Amino acid sequence: MAGNSIGQFFRVTSFGESHGKALGGIIDGMPPGVSICEKDIQYDLNRRKPGKSRYTTQRREMDIIEILSGVFEGFTTGTSIGLLVKNIDCRSKDYFDIKDIYRPGHADYTYDCKYGYRDYRGGGRSSARETVIRVAAGVFAKKYLKKYHVSVRGFLSQIGNICCEFKNWDDVEKNDFFCPNVDCLPDLDELIRNIKKKGDSVGAKITVVAENVPPGLGEPVFDKLDADLSHALMSINAVKGIEIGDGFSVIEKYGSENRDEMTLSGFKSNHAGGILGGISSGQNIIVNIALKPTSSIMVRGTTVNKFGKISEVVTRGRHDPCVGIRAVPIAEAMVAIVLMDHWLRQKAQCSEVFQKYLRSFD
Repeated sequence: MAGNSIGQFFRVTSFGESHGKALGGIIDGMPPGVSICEKDIQYDLNRRKPGKSRYTTQRREMDIIEILSGVFEGFTTGTSIGLLVKNIDCRSKDYFDIKDIYRPGHADYTYDCKYGYRDYRGGGRSSARETVIRVAAGVFAKKYLKKYHVSVRGFLSQIGNICCEFKNWDDVEKNDFFCPNVDCLPDLDELIRNIKKKGDSVGAKITVVAENVPPGLGEPVFDKLDADLSHALMSINAVKGIEIGDGFSVIEKYGSENRDEMTLSGFKSNHAGGILGGISSGQNIIVNIALKPTSSIMVRGTTVNKFGKISEVVTRGRHDPCVGIRAVPIAEAMVAIVLMDHWLRQKAQCSEVFQKYLRSFD
């Protein structure tokens, strides 16, 4: 296995590079009869695509999705779904000066160590450009889960030292930051403008909330729901940390504070983030991810080249000052893909138990 696929019952495989001809993917395991069209997918791709605001990379990709197979007359057929997004605005010449130089913090060095060869144009396979197919695949998962009132939504919760306290979901889609608190927008604007002037970058935190997830999804040991969510979210470019529920703040808590006490009407709290023993509890699943600052920056730095000599590096071209701004739909997609996979696994193994839940939607 070359690490290009995720999922067991709902399986997504992607291919393509940042400056290749196209990005593509295959979805296996999608149930038949789900209404979907390219317009449905395009909405989320437009949320992710570059060049849509002054706060992101100015690479102008339209990210037009093509459904090549698995959908007929507006419905999924149950067969493999083929997806394609063409690259139209590559400027590979921007990377020629650094083709033999390892950019600090980037995957240049490790790709050379693994393969002995690498595509230096925009980072090749290690570029965040690859995530366009994940977002497209996530729409299929969201569409299916929506039939059972399951929603997966995300928002920007922090950039640099600016924490964005959650106020409401309505504001998230009304600004370029996916920020749930409009009071933070002036500070975020000033921060990103200053970062861009310096040619530098900054990190971010994204929160994803899955609501109305039924209890029982997940496995008891190696395929725990939180383990698979971590696997999926850590596979996103630039993600360096993940928290389920209270995450690292549990270090400072006592057991009497951290446990989620139960009553006949439900849980009193949700410190566990909706997952207990690797299995969903029926509460909201809450996940936070930390994204590192973009490695490709204009600030001069020290590195080595592939010939073993000390060198200086300045990465020119078009890059995000904060990759977290466009990461919300990507994180949503990965959470939806994992939930969809475990939904189908639960339906297959524990059908009698799960059917009792599903019948409530008939």
